[in-house]
Amino acid sequence: MDAGTAVASSEKPESSAAVSLPLGPAAMAKGEKAWVTSGDKLMMKHPEPTFTKVPPQTHLDQKLSVCSKLCFAIGGAPNQVAGSATAFFLQIYLLDIAQINPFQASVVLFVGKAWGAITDPIVGFFITKSKWTKIGRLMPWMMGCTPFMVVSYFYLWFVPPFTSGRFIWYLGFYCLYQTLITCFHVPYSALTMFLSTDQRERDSATAYRMTAEVLGTLVGAAIQGQIVASAHTLKHCPHRNLTTGHLGNSSGTEVIRSMAISQDFLSHAKEVYMIAAGVIGGLFLVCTVVMFLGVKERDDPYASKTDKAIPFHKGFILVMKHGSFLTLTAAFLFISVAIQLIQSNFVLFCTYAVELRDHFQNIVLTILMSAAVSIPFWQWFLEKFGKKTAAFCGITWIMPFTVMLAFIPNLIVAYVVAVSSGISVAASLLLPWSMLPDVVDDFRLANRSSKGHEAIFYSLYAFFTKFAAGISLGVSTLCLQFAGYDTGACRQPPPVVYTLKLLIGAAPVACITTGLMILLVYPISEDVRLRNKLALEELRSQSISCKSLRVDLSSA
Repeated sequence: MDAGTAVASSEKPESSAAVSLPLGPAAMAKGEKAWVTSGDKLMMKHPEPTFTKVPPQTHLDQKLSVCSKLCFAIGGAPNQVAGSATAFFLQIYLLDIAQINPFQASVVLFVGKAWGAITDPIVGFFITKSKWTKIGRLMPWMMGCTPFMVVSYFYLWFVPPFTSGRFIWYLGFYCLYQTLITCFHVPYSALTMFLSTDQRERDSATAYRMTAEVLGTLVGAAIQGQIVASAHTLKHCPHRNLTTGHLGNSSGTEVIRSMAISQDFLSHAKEVYMIAAGVIGGLFLVCTVVMFLGVKERDDPYASKTDKAIPFHKGFILVMKHGSFLTLTAAFLFISVAIQLIQSNFVLFCTYAVELRDHFQNIVLTILMSAAVSIPFWQWFLEKFGKKTAAFCGITWIMPFTVMLAFIPNLIVAYVVAVSSGISVAASLLLPWSMLPDVVDDFRLANRSSKGHEAIFYSLYAFFTKFAAGISLGVSTLCLQFAGYDTGACRQPPPVVYTLKLLIGAAPVACITTGLMILLVYPISEDVRLRNKLALEELRSQSISCKSLRVDLSSA
């Protein structure tokens, strides 16, 4: 296999003690050889290597222990726990417990989602301006925002004593929570690049992280569901009031009795939601402390201490021009839209299209459990056969089964589809976060003088994926509205059933197919990834040698 990368030494060193360093843009303009990355391969061929091949084994100082990987994974789990709780229960909480009208609830949810997407690049900008501290550059962000995030999350589930301003209350705290969770998630995602310089170690840490996050989603749905289950029963409603009361035939005494019981029950519902918020907030604090104690953030080993962080606007332009990042983001945009369509419409599909309303909770848990179990398999698969191959095999797996469920509405088929869907969900979660560090490495070789660009990559990727999720939710809801969806009805008209089948079957298949077609032109193959790894190892060796030389000269 051709190594395909090279380092060109300066022909006229300034002194006999000078150390060869990678060439900058000026040297490249003079026609000298330089690094070649995936983004450049259409313009020039890879030169022959002029450096000694670095052994493939991991440096001992870059080897991550199982404890470090576990602590890193635990740090990201509470985000998914809270995300699962809000995804399943925030809407019904705003309507039934906080009792704001549906239009106000939709504004809260939409504006909160949009604000969360907007804050990603903003937080990425401020992270690029951050200075290195004793505990790192990213860790202070996560440790600093966690207490405020817990407080905002708790008050998101608190019903204020006033009624006229509740809409503003929930809109403000939901946007505040989205801002603070972004301040945690963007540096946490970028932390992958600062755990180790070895690609295998980073991929392994990502697998640990994805497993913990899938388990966090499962735990969030289970904890929130079990604690607040009593807030959504019909036992508090008199039987007579459930039937004739809605027709206006109940007596005044029955109405007063029903109102008294409802007020007592509403107080109970408020309490259980606050208990659930307190439990999840406590998990946030504990898991963040565990991550802080068990994870060491390493400084960028490929740049000297004199390198300045890249300005955000220049970094934004460079990132948006980097072909491998655009290809990866576009591909997984469509794939994430497909997964989001299935996830957001699955409960409605089970309830109204296939008459599985008594089983949807167990089916959802089956999907999440299958995903959690499958992540180690996909980690082994991508190491054995490559990441692009894993993406194609893992994500295409879901397509025939979703179509099968749409045309064969059967309980056994539903559980088969749940297990198969979980396998693909695991691949869709693991692979983009495993491939994104490879894109950052590729960018690093193409822009060797830049530093501090990691947060830009992760914040922009999060922005685009959140934006795509918001569009998919909005479009699917509009489709149901145009089909004649009847809110609160026990059964939906045939056009709604047909629309739900399209949203579960045909639409995700079309999005996945589009995403995979884009992924075909993703330029970082396994050969390119290995060449980049060798080039980065050489760059790291030169940086260490240069620093050692400076120390020797200063002590002489």
